[in-house]
Amino acid sequence: MGRYAEDAKELLELVGGRENIAAVSHCMTRMRFVLNDTKAADAKKIEALKSVKGSFTQAGQFQVIIGNAVADFYNDFVVIAEIDGVSKDAVKQAAKQNQNILQRAVSVLAEIFAPLIPAIIVGGLILGFRNCIDSLYIFENGTKTLCDISQFWAGIDHFLWLIGEAVFHMLPVGICWSVTRKMGTTQMLGIVLGLTLVSGQLLNAYAVASTAAADIPAWNFGYFKINMIGYQAQVIPAILAAFTLVYLEKFFRKITPQVISMIVVPFCSLVLAVIAAHFVLGPIGWKIGSIISSVVYAGITGSFKVIFGAIFGFVYAPLVITGLHHMTNAIDLQLIADYGGTMLWPMIALSNIAQGSAVLGMVALQRKNAEAQEVNVPAFISCYLGVTEPAIFGVNLKYLFPFICGMIGSAGAAIVCVATGTTANAIGVGGLPGILSIQPKYMFSFAICMAIAFVIPFTLTIIAGKQRGIAKPVNVEGDGIQADIFAEIGTGKNVAEIEETVEGLKAFLNGKVIALKEVNDGVFSEGIMGDGVAIIPENEMLCAPAAGTVMVLMEESRHACGLMLNNGMELLLHVGIDTVDMKGDGFTYLVKEGDNVSAGTPLIQFDRSKIKEAGHQDVTVCIITGVGDAENIQFHTGIQAAANETIVATFESKADSK
Repeated sequence: MGRYAEDAKELLELVGGRENIAAVSHCMTRMRFVLNDTKAADAKKIEALKSVKGSFTQAGQFQVIIGNAVADFYNDFVVIAEIDGVSKDAVKQAAKQNQNILQRAVSVLAEIFAPLIPAIIVGGLILGFRNCIDSLYIFENGTKTLCDISQFWAGIDHFLWLIGEAVFHMLPVGICWSVTRKMGTTQMLGIVLGLTLVSGQLLNAYAVASTAAADIPAWNFGYFKINMIGYQAQVIPAILAAFTLVYLEKFFRKITPQVISMIVVPFCSLVLAVIAAHFVLGPIGWKIGSIISSVVYAGITGSFKVIFGAIFGFVYAPLVITGLHHMTNAIDLQLIADYGGTMLWPMIALSNIAQGSAVLGMVALQRKNAEAQEVNVPAFISCYLGVTEPAIFGVNLKYLFPFICGMIGSAGAAIVCVATGTTANAIGVGGLPGILSIQPKYMFSFAICMAIAFVIPFTLTIIAGKQRGIAKPVNVEGDGIQADIFAEIGTGKNVAEIEETVEGLKAFLNGKVIALKEVNDGVFSEGIMGDGVAIIPENEMLCAPAAGTVMVLMEESRHACGLMLNNGMELLLHVGIDTVDMKGDGFTYLVKEGDNVSAGTPLIQFDRSKIKEAGHQDVTVCIITGVGDAENIQFHTGIQAAANETIVATFESKADSK
């Protein structure tokens, strides 16, 4: 029997037994289940298990966070359950059984937009900044903007539109690329298809409404004419065209002999897709998008707009949990294209603030609970900056009442938001910075809504929390578990064999050092695995940050490594986010389990270009899963680091401090 046999046996019962498991796999830190009946899993009792650090459901998978020891736990589990594990991809495929048609469609939409979000955020920030300098009349008695009185700022405003136009007007290019990337077809063909939708030869989509029908340029084929209309900022035409290209390419690959496929497949696929896009799909997609945006616009501006706002504000946070919130990206962009702005995005930003304010209420309630504050403080800060997952999953859902208080506050703010017609010029900038995306004439009303989104959830959380006495939530007690695990695995080499002492952690990569809360991953950024630091890499060689022993490697994916340092501290080094999906492509281990290493010893060689091509971030994290003999740990972020030179964390020895 393995070390985790008892917990594995309990977990099996708590997920509903062997007959309730459709598939199971694991990554570097989590068990991933596809359950036949997701309601049969008792999440609270599962999180109470000594080996478990948390759980959540995402994309049809029930995920149980174990930590560095997940491989050992998994091995014990499959033996006790008498089932065979499968690959992570197989689990994803099986997870579709827990998704209805709408959820599958939303999942696809989310995967299309996820790689585009960074660019959309940049575009939103730029448009927000341009709002401040070219649309706020605050000079010369409110008659002029900063651009009106300064040629320098007028030039900056003009120059920044270069980026804003590229992000939003040329959005179909990014969409077509993202679809082909997701579907595994030729990404360059997707880019070319997108460019044909926004070509300068076409009448700009924004000029169609103001152009007389007789003046619209057309391709004349003798027997018929096709209007030469561009699809700048249009979402649905781009998606339809991209999927057409994908399935055409797959079809021609299937029927074309290999010897001529290099010529036939791309030529036939692209030409037919472009024809379909401009002759049929573009006009149809434009019409569908217009219908959707007009229905939403009618709801936001019609007689029942207050009710619409209240419902949307109340349910948006639950939509984040289900993943359905990704639908709003497409709707927002369509509203901007059709009406010159969106009233949905302001309510989304307010929902971020409301959930963050609920967490801030927990900060006040638990001000004497240092352990809780380690999660609470980073969670509310990230939420105020527009990233809600740490707050929702790490704090509010654990207690539930803060989550509901946040929903109520969001609904109240949304009512005022739609009542005042508050409109945003762009999307991507959420939380408190969301005010930058608001049209200048609505900034004051949005500020009032922000105050509502702060006061109501904060006050309600304080009141509800005091009534409940704030019992400590069921959570993990992870410290101390891993050291015993590490003692039993590897080759049996004693860590003490290396005499090198550990007084801090050196940079494990070249690049910018950032706080863990800035990492775009719910588990890492909210500190479920432990505290740590991250580096945005500029090189491709992961090195040991201190002296110790290699204890855990992932032989299939090769994207992560577990170390035990000479002072007993346990580290998890994880290259990229969700890079387990790459199945080791682009990763090479330079050490093996049981190897003794010094600070600067190369651990993993990885290919940043392949990580980005796979649609993942290459940010690399170092998590302290067990503190060992260290105390007063301080992380040094916001600096440019050089591997094995820059100190990214310092700490004291418990023995020395006595």
